Amino acid sequence: MRQGRVGIIGVPLDLGAGRRGVDMGPSAIRVARLHQRLAELGYEVTDFGNVAVDQPEASPVGREQARYLAQIARTCKRLAQRVEGVLSEGLFPLVLGGDHSVAVGTIAGVARHMRREQRRVGVIWVDAHADMNTPETSPSGNVHGMPLACCVGMGPRALTHLGGFAPLVEPENVALVGVRDVDQLEKPHVRRSGVKAFTMRHIDERGVLAVIREAIAIAGDGTAGIHVSLDMDAVEPQEAPGVGTPVRGGLTYREAHLVMEVLCDAGLLVSMEVVEVNPIMDESNRTATLAVELIMSAMGKRIL
Repeated sequence: MRQGRVGIIGVPLDLGAGRRGVDMGPSAIRVARLHQRLAELGYEVTDFGNVAVDQPEASPVGREQARYLAQIARTCKRLAQRVEGVLSEGLFPLVLGGDHSVAVGTIAGVARHMRREQRRVGVIWVDAHADMNTPETSPSGNVHGMPLACCVGMGPRALTHLGGFAPLVEPENVALVGVRDVDQLEKPHVRRSGVKAFTMRHIDERGVLAVIREAIAIAGDGTAGIHVSLDMDAVEPQEAPGVGTPVRGGLTYREAHLVMEVLCDAGLLVSMEVVEVNPIMDESNRTATLAVELIMSAMGKRIL
């Protein structure tokens, strides 16, 4: 890793999801010994606590096509400022969600930091879902199905321009890995966006190693580094039961670790987030424990 210091930021946000519980994700991941495991790898760890989040019981839903959009945008703006500050201090930002809408805030903070230095960031999005709906195509109106679209400039202006410019990341520097559940009206967004999507069929046919190496080449092409956005539902539900939207046929335990190990080997990671851990749906904190194990692989842990 480029930095020997890690800055942890929790975002207990579940306003973007249709099922409650992911607001407890940051606590579950911390309880799974995240700090101690990072320290064992030799990192100096600073936990910046949690970003303030509006509570759904005290918040108006707003438009049904983009539920709680104003509150999510406020949280993401706070997160972007925190991430930008952590990077400015020379730390590696590690963001713990919360639902996947927090990614807009993380990426906005990283992109703004890079923009000040006239550089840009690439993104590898590891997820069962494409997250490229817009309010006009979303069947649920849940914003956690829209963040990648927002990051490449499609969707509500409150999120697409969160960093003060759009797109936050160039589509040709974005790779989706592990996709297997895409809404019908969302598919044209993925095809036309310029984002490279590697579905589970690609992984079945080519192998996960070839796929992640190509994803790194895409995200790293002309960029200053790569942000990794890991949704725990990318992993097979038998291994990661504690997620809000499980989909059968995901990455195996070892495939998920290999993805993180190869990302680490590339030496290009500048930030990372892990999202959608839902302790209500979990079994003895298994999913949070796996999240910590995958973070360790991304941060340099090796078998030997």
